[in-house]
Amino acid sequence: MPNGNIKYIGFYDSDTYAEENRNSFLAATNKMDYICQAIVATDNKVEIISPSWTANKKGYYHKRTSTIGEGVTLTCGPTFGANGRLLRYIRILWSWIWLFGYLIKNINSKETIIVYHSMMIISPIMLAKKIKKFKLILEVEEIYQDVKEYSQLMQKNEYKLFQIADCFIFPTELLNEKINKSNKPHTIIYGTYKVEQERKYKFNDERIHCVYAGTFDPRKGGAIAATVAPYLSNNYHIHIIGFGSEDETRSIQQLISEVAKTSDCTITYDGLLKGEEYIKFLQSCHIGLSTQTPDAKYNNTSFPSKILSYMANGLRVVSVRIKAIEMSSIGDALYYYEDQTPEAIAEAIMSIDINKPYDSKKLIKKLDEKFVHSIKKMLEN
Repeated sequence: MPNGNIKYIGFYDSDTYAEENRNSFLAATNKMDYICQAIVATDNKVEIISPSWTANKKGYYHKRTSTIGEGVTLTCGPTFGANGRLLRYIRILWSWIWLFGYLIKNINSKETIIVYHSMMIISPIMLAKKIKKFKLILEVEEIYQDVKEYSQLMQKNEYKLFQIADCFIFPTELLNEKINKSNKPHTIIYGTYKVEQERKYKFNDERIHCVYAGTFDPRKGGAIAATVAPYLSNNYHIHIIGFGSEDETRSIQQLISEVAKTSDCTITYDGLLKGEEYIKFLQSCHIGLSTQTPDAKYNNTSFPSKILSYMANGLRVVSVRIKAIEMSSIGDALYYYEDQTPEAIAEAIMSIDINKPYDSKKLIKKLDEKFVHSIKKMLEN
């Protein structure tokens, strides 16, 4: 299907319209950006259709369409500010109705659309699919009911959506085995395979700089990364960067402040960094930390996107030993620890000789070429 226009549905917005404060998530938008680039590389164009509603308490924001990259446009639905529970529910319902109407009006039965799986858009997608019978490529990052509690109806609908999909994009083979019981066409993408050019930014203090970049959700490992500092010497510096709710951010800052009092190793909270700032910061460091809780249910099926982000910027990666990571194409390039303790993580960090030759970017480039080939095949068939 060369020179087609592929519709890609997901919660997305551009920083250009930051004042509209629409709900979207950095990890998701980064991955969507990369997949768009891969699709454009197959001689197709992409229209992102975003039902994202505003988190503002007042104001009305019109539907808009804008060009956000070469071969990529973004259409955001109308939304309005809401102050009060009832209005907030109506705001979500309004976005669902708009998305359903847009799909019915603008999609035909021969089209292929990609949907970034979300519990918040299952109903309009399933209904539109039933009526228009388009080909659905479902991008599934994780089974959300494994991560968070939902009603029985929503749990049932999540699996119904899996059943009606025609093809899948998964982050791990393990998730494919769990969901894709009918062995439908699928492709695997661990995360963003965009190799970053060398920015030549480095800290000049002769220390080994380690960074945890990601969510401050206590279930995802940011807190334990901070507690590693007391087990490292003053040759090391740990940086914590990322995002979370106000409470989560406050909690991690307090933890860092307490840990710093008893550590020879320097530990700092360096805020939320995006774009060029984020890339330069990563490239200033030597080691990336992927320290999520090993016994969490989602670990069997999801892949930490931060690992790819670290490797695309040339960092070595310390990770908890999880099957989904170890079995992946990059499993042999990582440094593992067995026990979820600060001591074990510190040992893994100290085992790394940063003077040895290391080229993670070459590995990521191969994954990029492989994914572009596989997504092209999926769109053509």
